[in-house]
Amino acid sequence: MIDPVKAFMQANALSTSAFAPGSRYHGLDTAQWAQPDGELITYVRRRFIPPPENFATLQEHQIVEGDRLDNLAAKYLGDPQQYWGICDANGAMRPDELTETLGKRLRITLPEGVPGGADV
Repeated sequence: MIDPVKAFMQANALSTSAFAPGSRYHGLDTAQWAQPDGELITYVRRRFIPPPENFATLQEHQIVEGDRLDNLAAKYLGDPQQYWGICDANGAMRPDELTETLGKRLRITLPEGVPGGADV
């Protein structure tokens, strides 16, 4: 006999992400690919970089000698592992490109979809 409480709990279970809420991969699905020998390889589905205009600017930072994205993320976002948010806000596919040019201005933004921020 099927336990109705157990069936209800399984049907209404909350889905969990394989990645922490602060991860750039949070909310992305995983998939599997079968190699010719049958071994399954699990991978994260493609993540598309959001358009920079989806981010509300809080302020800008002008690149100086020695700047690193992890240090900038720690300073402005409170967490060095959130450097990818600066990359997304500035449309960077390659994080290093953001600090290569001295004097370049980086947007420091709210997370995607959060309205507000000051005009810079």
